[in-house]
Amino acid sequence: MPNQPIRRLISTYRWISHKLTPAILTDAENAGIDAVEIFCSAKHFNYRDPETVREIAAWFTGHSMKLHSMHAPTALDFSPGREGGSPVSVSDLERVRRLDAVDEIKRALEVAEKVPFEVMVLHFGGSRDSDDPRRWDVAFSSLENLGLFARQRGVTLALENTPSEMATPANLCHFLEETRLPGLRLCFDSGHAQLDEGAVPALETMGSLAITTHLHDNHGEKDEHLLPFAGTIEWEKLMKAMPPELPILLELREQPSGSPSFQEIRAAFDALEQARENS
Repeated sequence: MPNQPIRRLISTYRWISHKLTPAILTDAENAGIDAVEIFCSAKHFNYRDPETVREIAAWFTGHSMKLHSMHAPTALDFSPGREGGSPVSVSDLERVRRLDAVDEIKRALEVAEKVPFEVMVLHFGGSRDSDDPRRWDVAFSSLENLGLFARQRGVTLALENTPSEMATPANLCHFLEETRLPGLRLCFDSGHAQLDEGAVPALETMGSLAITTHLHDNHGEKDEHLLPFAGTIEWEKLMKAMPPELPILLELREQPSGSPSFQEIRAAFDALEQARENS
């Protein structure tokens, strides 16, 4: 029996340098996208601004495309009084910065009160953070607090594997298994995994703890966020290892040429579907 067609999901990270508008969402829906993940960034989607949130919520009310997830903010870049690009980290050893990070993620979670979504993806820490036991301890407190806030809004938190000492698939799995925090799972990022142990081994490590994905390609040296099949990931093997219930969500980066276009994105989904069909 042939596999069911894949659900086609995409992150608005593809348009991160542009303001998220209803027109972008309409174009995505017209291209056959089933659901999106919105990346929380002040210049892209200002989740702090009630009018911005109302505008996006109103669009979803009148359309069939769904909001699957949101990516938690990774930097504070709203106020002139704040340092531009100051990282948002739940494992920051500086208490004030850590509490600010928790508050900022809560502001983004409040969007679920206007337009429901299932998952919030968040980074465990910065790419330069060392694997320090103290960071795991403070992260536990942060995520215990955030987890309750998220569950009250029907949202599950998903920690993303990132190119850092701390947020490896093995470390994240160990953290979840040791803490058993309710409402906390993982987001499998294929491109980040490819920079470390490889995409397929990382997915196998995460197993059933992964509830969503960020799929993109690279050449094994830097985080390029390319279309699938444009780098060195063995997509046929990855799709064979991918549990059928795991969402296929592309997290792409706009290239200097302005690509990828929706036509190229559709072709990539078709190729992934074919790879799953052949698995």
